[in-house]
Amino acid sequence: MSNIHDNPAGLKALQDDIYRERVLRARKMSVPERLADVFELSNHQFGMMLGGAMHRLGTRDEAAGWREVKRWMQRLDRVRELGLYATEKPPDK
Repeated sequence: MSNIHDNPAGLKALQDDIYRERVLRARKMSVPERLADVFELSNHQFGMMLGGAMHRLGTRDEAAGWREVKRWMQRLDRVRELGLYATEKPPDK
């Protein structure tokens, strides 16, 4: 069987199919179901951040990992509050 990555058009078609399926599934969901998915994704992301923090610190101490995650989040908050965080690319000069 050939590798899908060897065929850019086939890969693009696969990506489009996956995206289409996700959109159609989301449209069928109720608001409470969507909200539950948001919390599930958020919990997963915080778990990934915890794992990354613990790896970066070289520890198995979850409390130390959570302190590092908190530090990261506080840094993001400061950047946002100072207006240094942008969600859009600046216009060309």
